[in-house]
Amino acid sequence: MKKDVIQLSDHFTLGRLFRFCLPSVVMMVFTSIYGVVDGYFVSNYVGKTPFAGVNLIMPFLMILGGVGFMVGTGGSALVAKYLGEKNDNQARRVFSMMIILTLILGVSTSVLGIVFAEQVAELLGAEGEMIGYCVTYARTCLIFNTMFMFQNVFQSFLVTAERPKLGLVIIVAAGCTNMILDALFIAVFQLGVIGAALATGLSQTVGGLLPLIFFLRKNNGSKLHMVRTRLELRPIAQACSNGASELMTNISSSIVSMLYNHQLLTLAGENGVSAYGVLMYVQFIFAAVYIGYSIGTSPIVGYNYGAQNYAELKNMRSKSIKTMLTAGVIMVIIAELLAPVLAGIFVGYDQELFDMTVHAFRLFSFTFLLSGFNIWCSSFFTALNNGAISAAVSFLRTLVFQLAAVLILPIFFKLDGVWISVAFAEVSAFFISVIFLLAKRKKYNY
Repeated sequence: MKKDVIQLSDHFTLGRLFRFCLPSVVMMVFTSIYGVVDGYFVSNYVGKTPFAGVNLIMPFLMILGGVGFMVGTGGSALVAKYLGEKNDNQARRVFSMMIILTLILGVSTSVLGIVFAEQVAELLGAEGEMIGYCVTYARTCLIFNTMFMFQNVFQSFLVTAERPKLGLVIIVAAGCTNMILDALFIAVFQLGVIGAALATGLSQTVGGLLPLIFFLRKNNGSKLHMVRTRLELRPIAQACSNGASELMTNISSSIVSMLYNHQLLTLAGENGVSAYGVLMYVQFIFAAVYIGYSIGTSPIVGYNYGAQNYAELKNMRSKSIKTMLTAGVIMVIIAELLAPVLAGIFVGYDQELFDMTVHAFRLFSFTFLLSGFNIWCSSFFTALNNGAISAAVSFLRTLVFQLAAVLILPIFFKLDGVWISVAFAEVSAFFISVIFLLAKRKKYNY
């Protein structure tokens, strides 16, 4: 093993922790760039109606692709636990099961999504020509959905395999592919939403296929590689139930986004949906920092839980809480300062839409203050193989509290009630997260 490789068994100082997590953070930021770059080119080169159509159907695509996050986070936590117990053979078997499962689920969800894309678009409120944009973008993207799921799965497993830098290189390559192809297909060849979807799908293929090739090699330099195995119900159920919080987050966020779009169509029309789309693109990038940190720390927590190294569990808990709360303050300041710049990038061509987006962003930015802590808390319990608490935090944060907020607050604050709904939900979830952390500290000795 090279001296510069950080291992899961190491003691993590703040500097070592940041070094280990940085590739995962950058990896998630580049992953979030897919939709952001698509949105930029569609909005500026195709028009705001196609832009609204892409935003309207995006939650549906995120639900299907989110299955990969469930398998990846739940599976990697279980694999990390086996590695901590020095049961490397079982770790490789479970890892291989997760990859086979992803292939089966990827093909199945792709077929179902393509078949029902039009009905879903109509259900989400698309009308007239917007339906065509929704269906075209969705069906083209879903051709590549299996690779999207592989990419999501391998983001977690490359960290567990102590190869976060390789994951970073692969995602950077995929992100650059997306940006170059978006410019080529949309700006040069003028392929519209089909070009945006093709650029995204081909870049996801880069992000999913390259790590698959790495793990197919037995002598890849890590403890994980594909082995011959059969699917077993118990580890699959354990991994999926443990990772259910991540799937719940995707499903809940997507359902809430659908309701947001419905409320915005009623209160502000097409401009409201477009403004919300800009907020979601920026949120993808900001939240990617938190998610990347959580992906980076999760295998460390899982490993030390399996090894019963409680001192390191306490170390990870303490450093992570301080990091997430400090990052939250920094994120809010950045969001407030950059609101006009970020709005101008996407909708600077329309003054009314620009003004609405800047105002919305000023209110929405307080979401980032506590969202990182809540995301980390859910991930922390996933790493401890307590899927129930992790799912509870995610379910309350991304579905219950947000649904209540977006239904109730607009009654009193009209359109502004929509923009502050997510921040209200994060504050509510923060108290739930703190309660769970305090309640389980003796059980897990963190």
